[in-house]
Amino acid sequence: MVAKDFKVDLNKALVFQVGHLGEAYHEWVHQPIVGKDSPRFFENNILEFLTKNVWWAIPTIWIPVVCWSINLSFHMGQSHSEISTLVLAGMLAWTLIEYTLHRFVFHIKTESYWANTVHYLLHGCHHKHPMDGLRLVFPPAATAILCFPFWGFVKLLAGPCATPALFGGGLLGYVIYDCTHYYLHHGQPSSSPLAKHLKRYHLNHHFRTQTMGFGITSSLWDAVFGTLPKRTVDSKTC
Repeated sequence: MVAKDFKVDLNKALVFQVGHLGEAYHEWVHQPIVGKDSPRFFENNILEFLTKNVWWAIPTIWIPVVCWSINLSFHMGQSHSEISTLVLAGMLAWTLIEYTLHRFVFHIKTESYWANTVHYLLHGCHHKHPMDGLRLVFPPAATAILCFPFWGFVKLLAGPCATPALFGGGLLGYVIYDCTHYYLHHGQPSSSPLAKHLKRYHLNHHFRTQTMGFGITSSLWDAVFGTLPKRTVDSKTC
């Protein structure tokens, strides 16, 4: 039973509280708290540890896998030009996956206890605490699990020689996405017009129009699917 006027206690572990918000969860989670502290998720210390991750773990773990995948296609007979094309195609495909997941999965509207809880763990926590630097990038263990179905899907689309390079390109796109996402929250671009644009674009998604601007590394698919925001916030907001 959901308490009618349930209030989340920010001084206690949050994950098993937010589900009680029911229909009010969506409004609550989109009222950001701008602070760099990491809120406590679980009372259990092991579970709490598993929810945190430093940004540099992403390239450290996954760039070697990208290189291995691309090299595998090379040793299976793919030419340098073919591999370059496959890697670029994989990176482009990732931008569409990035947009689709962000728009249709991460921003799904939930109301039930467990749906709210799962959503908070998946993405809601990032909107509630957008400057939490230890919960900005995806945990490597979860990425590793998702790599298996992704490899299988790529294998259905490409031949055995092309699959590793195409997969590697998609994985490289993911690495760029996660590192870019961290930089957009914690970096201060001073000279790059592209970096300034992306930071303003993403902060707009967090602080002004949370139902628009789902691209992180690019606004391409927002333009294609009509979710470009009309205004952007100052990049100094965060």
